[in-house]
Amino acid sequence: MLFRRDGAASGAPCGMYFESLLERCRAMRPIRIGVVHPCDAVSIEGALAARDRGLITPVLIGPRAKIAAAAAAAGLSLDGVELVDAPHSHAAAEAAVAIVRRGELEALMKGSLHTDEVMGAVVREGTGLRTERRVSHVFVLDVPNYCKPLLVTDAAINIAPTLTEKRDIAQNAIDLAHALGIERPKLAVLSAVETVDAKIPSTIDAAALCKMADRGQITGADVDGPLAFDNAISPEAAKAKGIVSSVAGDADILLVPDLEAGNILAKQLVYLADAEDAGIVLGARAPIVLTSRADGVRARIVSCALAQLFAHRIVEAA
Repeated sequence: MLFRRDGAASGAPCGMYFESLLERCRAMRPIRIGVVHPCDAVSIEGALAARDRGLITPVLIGPRAKIAAAAAAAGLSLDGVELVDAPHSHAAAEAAVAIVRRGELEALMKGSLHTDEVMGAVVREGTGLRTERRVSHVFVLDVPNYCKPLLVTDAAINIAPTLTEKRDIAQNAIDLAHALGIERPKLAVLSAVETVDAKIPSTIDAAALCKMADRGQITGADVDGPLAFDNAISPEAAKAKGIVSSVAGDADILLVPDLEAGNILAKQLVYLADAEDAGIVLGARAPIVLTSRADGVRARIVSCALAQLFAHRIVEAA
């Protein structure tokens, strides 16, 4: 059964959200994005494909000879593409962050280097892109049998977040939801059960996060939890448990207890429910497209669209 935003059964086609997102981005100015150490075919192809969709103006940062060789081997032309030479991956990450700090790039995109290398440069004290907010990753999933985007956080950066860090993780995801045009997102704080249990720490955090939302420490969303996954996304499951909530059964954002839970959840939706995924890192001075080696060109294109939307939101808020 398919569900509309109001939870009622619907025969409307689902799983087409990313197409509508890309169409929306057609009217927007491309953003300048630094592609860090793009020394393999998919990193270069993804950046060029996003450029051809009008989403980004890529600046390739890394070893010039390696980038050129990878492009030539894949039959890709770098004519007209700006390239900043850096001797190795660590230097490329440092150079990319420095260019963002100078205001010459609006976002970053990971190429063929380890996540730790990029994020190490981003969060470095004094020279990185830190803000007062904890950085976190948000997956946006286009799930065929869920008729709106589903945001899952954090499944890539924060391993075992504290309550304070979960507050920032929640706010980052809410801010992205706003950039996507969701005016009042519904955030479900997930656990294994929907009742507060002192033996399950994630339920205590969930209750605290709800009270933080009540007191204005988390803004711009309806927040409820603890909620188990089923009663967060299924109106029938919420009704069966007797849960009365604006969030239960209709969540836009799923805030997971820890990285392991989030990573498993997101990948299950992709590999078992035919969901498409994209994602970005938020909480730094600029959005970061943190691609996986397993991501294809399509995921990179949509992730660039997310970065474009969020970068424009930063400009509009300034």
